[in-house]
Amino acid sequence: MNADLLLHCRQALNKDAASGVDGVTAAAYGENLTANLADLAERVKAKRYRAKLVRRVYIPKENGKQRPPGIQALEDKLVQLACAKLLTAIYEGDFLDCSDGYRPGRSAKEAVCDLTFHLQYGSYGYLVEADIRGFFDRMDHAWLLDMLSLRIDDRAFVQLIRKWLKAGILETDGQVLHPGAGTPQGGIISPVLANLCLHHVLDLWFERVVRPCCRGEVLLCRYADDFVCAFRYREDANRFFEALPTRLGKFGLEAAPEKTRILRFSRFHPSMERRVTFPGFELYWFRDRQGEPRVMRRTARKKLQGACRRIKEWIKCNRHLPGREFIRGLNRRLVGHYNYYGLRGNSRSLWRFYQWAMTCAFKWLNRRGGKRKSFTWPAFARALEKLGIAKPRITEQTYARRVFA
Repeated sequence: MNADLLLHCRQALNKDAASGVDGVTAAAYGENLTANLADLAERVKAKRYRAKLVRRVYIPKENGKQRPPGIQALEDKLVQLACAKLLTAIYEGDFLDCSDGYRPGRSAKEAVCDLTFHLQYGSYGYLVEADIRGFFDRMDHAWLLDMLSLRIDDRAFVQLIRKWLKAGILETDGQVLHPGAGTPQGGIISPVLANLCLHHVLDLWFERVVRPCCRGEVLLCRYADDFVCAFRYREDANRFFEALPTRLGKFGLEAAPEKTRILRFSRFHPSMERRVTFPGFELYWFRDRQGEPRVMRRTARKKLQGACRRIKEWIKCNRHLPGREFIRGLNRRLVGHYNYYGLRGNSRSLWRFYQWAMTCAFKWLNRRGGKRKSFTWPAFARALEKLGIAKPRITEQTYARRVFA
């Protein structure tokens, strides 16, 4: 932990991000950057560094609830990013292949593709779909520090992480909270700590305890706190489903009942009614055009509805833009959607999103010029072709599948 590492971390930070409780922006801190980083590194080494309060903000979620991320001071972000890089270098070799969330070179799309591949070609008949309720707010500090101590013998480093875990949270009403569990959502070090926690709580337990006790094939695929377990036999799935609450409860965690279930999932029962949701996609067995049963994927209904609402609001609020500027902004949003959801077999959902966006654009662009309509559908389609609207496309790439065993 030195000034050079902090300088490298500073280059990776978003310079336009909101400031923390101290009000220091990236531009102001950069006016005397070398001296500031040298002083910060010296304070960390001399154990005079103190974590500042985390400023709480609330962001509305699509289900009507609010997500409570925390905004940290700039110096806290720098030191946390440096520690996150060190922890990643230490633990990346320890983490299992079944874990994909918040790891370098891995993505949610790859996790979905791997799960699809193994369900298609494995001998699985039952799935346990689970999600941990309020995971980032429930991580037990004592357990987390004990897990860190198993691999890290540097007490000063562990104490540094403890300072962030115990840092107070400044609420919007001015009240300061001192939580006994959890890490602030949005914190730079929170993802690697979350992976470390679930590595010990779930991944190692599944490999060392659950797998040896099962009679048939088993599979765990996890992305952050969202995971799917596949089993060949019903009794293995039932035994895991019954043991999961006890295992999570030992560490102060709890599975969300509305998102945790066991279901029959087999090529011999192809149906869209038997589907499992995994980062943004719904997976289900269905017969292809040749009549062969295959694991199909489509954009999850809630995700598609949310994307349609967002594109409609953007079109409505930006219909005043000049034609080419409007199309560039619209294309950025369309292409971003295609890049994530453009998996093979999901063309129908992509085209539904595209057609909805075009319908909204036709409606709101025609309201710019008063009562008289600006476009007919044929004229609108010609204008889109001329301006180069982004059409749906498959973005999935072929890569070597990982074996989760």
